[in-house]
Amino acid sequence: QVQLVESGGGLVQAGGSLRLSCAASGRILGINGMGWYRQSPGKQRELVATITGGGITNYADSVKGRFTISRDNAKNTVALQMNSLKSEDTAVYYCWLRRYVDYWGKGTLVTVSS
Repeated sequence: QVQLVESGGGLVQAGGSLRLSCAASGRILGINGMGWYRQSPGKQRELVATITGGGITNYADSVKGRFTISRDNAKNTVALQMNSLKSEDTAVYYCWLRRYVDYWGKGTLVTVSS
């Protein structure tokens, strides 16, 4: 099993920044992708950004140029630096990891006030 623990959510004004972090533990050998998804009320969970073990990144169009994903393979952590936040970025952000199957964190709430 794999456990994911997120941190860093909170309340921020529009235009501000937040950094989310996620630490993986457990059976973590052979991790493939890591990343972040988010879910707003009444909407489906959507991809925000992912990163492979080799550092290849993928971003949702809505966050390109504002969010940066990074990964520390030695520490099994993934982070999401979010800049120029908008009210539409308000959501619960979930850490994601793929090791044969998908694993999810419990989520951390990000609220952007306008």
